Amino acid sequence: MTNGEKPYDLEERTAQFGEAIIAFAKTIPVNPVTRRLIDQVVGAGTSVGANYCEADDAVSKKDFRHKISISKREAREAKFFLRMIAKAVPELKEEAKPLWQEAKELHLIFAKIYRG
Repeated sequence: MTNGEKPYDLEERTAQFGEAIIAFAKTIPVNPVTRRLIDQVVGAGTSVGANYCEADDAVSKKDFRHKISISKREAREAKFFLRMIAKAVPELKEEAKPLWQEAKELHLIFAKIYRG
């Protein structure tokens, strides 16, 4: 996307977020503190889109809401672990900010979808 525009296609947007999380995680120096944080942020950041894809293929409204709630929770979790990484590796704080913002926006989007 150019000029900071974000795709309207939520599947593509969540995939781009997961890819950005993976790229960011590769820049984090591995040590006893960050090892767990890396696993957590990659897990949460990639799970947002995976669960959205599952929701998109849901067999019922109840199943859809459940999967959307997982995407919402994972976006919030990604936001949390990005904050922890910024604390553990202060030199990556500026790189973490736009990812944190995207996680926040995705959380709000999924919260709105969940509420209907």
